[in-house]
Amino acid sequence: MQEILLSLPYFGPISHFRELVKPASIRFENEDNYQKQTYRNRMYIYDANGKLLLNIPIKHLPKFNPKQHQKYKDVRIDHEYKWQKQHWKSLKTAYQTSPFFEYYEDELAPLYQKEFKYLMDFNYSCFDVICGCLQLDIDFDKTSEYTEKPEDLIDKRALINAKTQIQIPEYNQVFQEKQGFLPNLSMLDLMFNEGPNSINYLKEVRS
Repeated sequence: MQEILLSLPYFGPISHFRELVKPASIRFENEDNYQKQTYRNRMYIYDANGKLLLNIPIKHLPKFNPKQHQKYKDVRIDHEYKWQKQHWKSLKTAYQTSPFFEYYEDELAPLYQKEFKYLMDFNYSCFDVICGCLQLDIDFDKTSEYTEKPEDLIDKRALINAKTQIQIPEYNQVFQEKQGFLPNLSMLDLMFNEGPNSINYLKEVRS
């Protein structure tokens, strides 16, 4: 069986989750450096005004050495700003009229009530909740060391870059009639709009 190497995002975009439903095992990158402007600490949703960025604030290293890098697994969340309350409020405002928000609301809410220390731990919890909501059984492993050019793996770590533009087939979105279809938003957008059918959608666009 093929094995796909992915970085772990914050409620990743649809392009990320379509890799997860392929007939392959998954390995998440646990040993890479943290980089800015990636889906590690941000997601995009669809609200009444269009595309909305939700960003998790993190604690940056002191700038004593500009060449010093911070491991993704060591990145701590900055809770000085009440981002959890703001993110949950934004999700409810954007999707409370969607077909399946109430169906998944009780599973998601605890993520925004518990204070996580590390970004990676929070993202694994988000991933677990998505899999539970959609009854998605993912066979995955984690890297124990960083390899720039891994052999015998399909390297899809570049999908973590939030600047990458990826087009996907349309599905029904809450504000589509006002703003048009917005592609490759957070997996939450697909899940709130399509519910259990999200898995069938992902399988159709996984090529």
